[in-house]
Amino acid sequence: MNLDFSIVWQYWPFLYHGALLTLQMTFICVICGFVLGVLLSLIKISKCTPLVWFGRFYTSIFRGTPLLVQLCIVHFGLPQLLGVTFTTTQSGILTFSLNSAAYISEIFRGGIQAIDKGQYEAAMSLGVGYRDMMKDIILPQAVRHILPSLVNEAVALLKETSILSYVGAVELLRAADQITVMTYRFFEPYLVIAVIYYIFVMILSALASRLERWVNRSDLV
Repeated sequence: MNLDFSIVWQYWPFLYHGALLTLQMTFICVICGFVLGVLLSLIKISKCTPLVWFGRFYTSIFRGTPLLVQLCIVHFGLPQLLGVTFTTTQSGILTFSLNSAAYISEIFRGGIQAIDKGQYEAAMSLGVGYRDMMKDIILPQAVRHILPSLVNEAVALLKETSILSYVGAVELLRAADQITVMTYRFFEPYLVIAVIYYIFVMILSALASRLERWVNRSDLV
């Protein structure tokens, strides 16, 4: 077996830019998915039946179809339908954010509904409005409980960015593909990006563990 990782190192700019795009996409989509997911979870627990139906339908669509199919619909289908062309980055952000929102909304809905009903009754008895109650009392407690699940969603999103290579985005997988074309070596480039993904996931998990410990300590103070 003849392995030569120096060949991969010669093309490190490809890997650098691919890793940078992967991290940027993950960060943007996690933030957008989080905001949309919170709003969608509030819609699902509202007392407006049409909104509840919409929230459930939205979630069933994005959870019930493959992410790659959703990306193809956004990148190739919507331009045909709307006459507007999206870049690969724009298509990725839109698709991953909408998809992540569906999963995060379910995570938040479960976290909110797990809060003891006495908290709601106490807030209402003190004259706290619904918006302030959710913002200052319910949502902070829900985030504390569902933090591990949110981290899992972020990790999944980080790895799922690899499918952007299908529409031509030069993220890590596409960068490895380009190296294989120029070097005719396959094992080394793909092993290197696997290690890079693993390092990113470990760093994210370590940061999440520290955040969880900090949240738990602040809760005890």
